[in-house]
Amino acid sequence: DADVVLHLASQVAVTTSVQDPREDFEINALGTFNVLEAVRHFAPNAAVLYASTNKVYGGMEGAKVELANGRYRYAEFTHGIPETYPLDFHSPYGCSKGTGDQYMLDYARIYGLKTMVFRQSCIYGQRQFGVEDQGWVAHFVIATLKNRAITIYGDGKQVRDLLHVQDLVRAYELGIQQMGSHRGEVFNVGGGPQNTLSIWTEFGPLLAELAGQEPPVSRAEWRPGDQRVFVADIRKIKEALGWQPTISPQAGIRDLYQWVSENPDLF
Repeated sequence: DADVVLHLASQVAVTTSVQDPREDFEINALGTFNVLEAVRHFAPNAAVLYASTNKVYGGMEGAKVELANGRYRYAEFTHGIPETYPLDFHSPYGCSKGTGDQYMLDYARIYGLKTMVFRQSCIYGQRQFGVEDQGWVAHFVIATLKNRAITIYGDGKQVRDLLHVQDLVRAYELGIQQMGSHRGEVFNVGGGPQNTLSIWTEFGPLLAELAGQEPPVSRAEWRPGDQRVFVADIRKIKEALGWQPTISPQAGIRDLYQWVSENPDLF
């Protein structure tokens, strides 16, 4: 008698997937298959929303990147990467999450299930216990407050679109409400071009302002597959569901910083 199934469970780190690809596959790919089979047999009328990832787009070698004003940007994709961009997984994690992504779409087509896929960008917010390999925004904030060194890979000019968890929750609520009109569809869910931040040349000064001092930093070489820029094109979900982000990275990071500072024993 379930009305809604939110499939948010996952193995979440690219690095972990490289170290143990079988476990990554069993959690993400086989786990998602099991969720869909359970819904198909026992709750076929339930709405199923799946947390996918922008990593399904892979290295995006075809998206030309240029350096301008101290940060990377797309030379051509001014609105960001659209849902129609070719999938190219590039890691065990990308493969396993992409498998779940495509199973969701095909179970809507083949079995008539009410599924929806959200390809999520950098989600952050209160109660995110970020570590270096996952949840990097929270990781940077926690490390700053705990006076732990932050490792910056590459030149720090990499750009990401950030989405506060409160905005993400609104997207899920709207997806549930409008599932009947958008069954079997995939949406990018990210900050979009208006909510981007370079991971250190812009984030670093913001953290220094909040902390009253420069955070301790170490430098390292680029990691394999590290994208110079990822920005999601969110025009489709805006048009279809009437959703768009409302919380800027600057406001959201200040909110996260305050929460971590008020709960130091959790870290």
